[in-house]
Formats: sequence, C-alpha cells, structure tokens
Amino acid sequence: MLEIRKAVKEDLERIMEIYGIAQDYMISHGNPTQWAHHYPSPELINDDIRKGNCYLVVEENIIHGVFVLCEGEEPTYAKIFNGAWFNNDPYVTIHRIASDGTVHGIFHCVVDYAKSKADNVRIDTHENNLTMQHLIEKNGFVKCGTIIVRDGSPRVAFQWVRNG
Repeated sequence: MLEIRKAVKEDLERIMEIYGIAQDYMISHGNPTQWAHHYPSPELINDDIRKGNCYLVVEENIIHGVFVLCEGEEPTYAKIFNGAWFNNDPYVTIHRIASDGTVHGIFHCVVDYAKSKADNVRIDTHENNLTMQHLIEKNGFVKCGTIIVRDGSPRVAFQWVRNG
C-alpha cells in the first residue's frame, strides 16, 4: 500500500535517483527541455526538505515517488494567460512530482493527498509533457490557461476545486 511521508535529508540520494529516472523518461518521450538533466538541483531539494514541503511516496519503506506540496500563493500563478483560475480561494500547489516508474498509482496517491489538504489544488506542467497532462486531467483537474515560470518559459496550468 502506498503511503506519504515527509522527506528528510537522509533521503536526498534516493530522491535525486528518482529525479534522474524522471528526467530520462521526459527526454525520451519528447520533452527534453522541461528538466533536462539539471533540474531540480540537490540544493533546491534540500531547501524543500528544510521547509517541510518535500514528500515521498513509499511502499514497504521503499521510496518510489517524490513531490513538493506548497500551501499559499505561488508567485508564478499571479498572472495567467489565455484563461483564468476558477477562484482566488486558498490553495495548495503540487510541484516537482516524479516516480521511479516501478509502481503504478503514484500520481493518484499524490493527488489524493493534496485533495485531503485543501479544497483547491493547482498544478502546472510543460506543454510537451503529454504524460503529465493526461494524468492531471484524468484526476479531475481542468486546464485554466498558461503561466510563466521563473526561468521565463510557459507552463500549462490546471486547477481542481472541490464541488467545483
């Protein structure tokens, strides 16, 4: 059974392995620029762990997935183009979700966890990340428009609203 737990600094090596697997997958499936082989950095992940925002998807003490869940306003979501958010109510944001590819249901587990924490959940992904777009929509999110991330590149933005 898949479970969620907060990451600790001792998990960093396995977390980076999982991000490496995800990077390879994206590159080989037509999305070579979203993360390439340089994002996220160990420094960023350590910061996520320190802030208490980095979570792991674990089965029988084996880490199979990683994600970041942030409460509060995401600065890159302040402006949305070619659409609109459903509301401006408080929300959580799922970032940097990745799996080792050996267990099914990682994304669904993460989304269920996020939905248990908030009535509003937002997520974004690269326009070339078709696998992620499919999973996002399959789990009840609706495309809201385009946001621009910190490096200046666009991302497709989605939102899920309880009873929405």
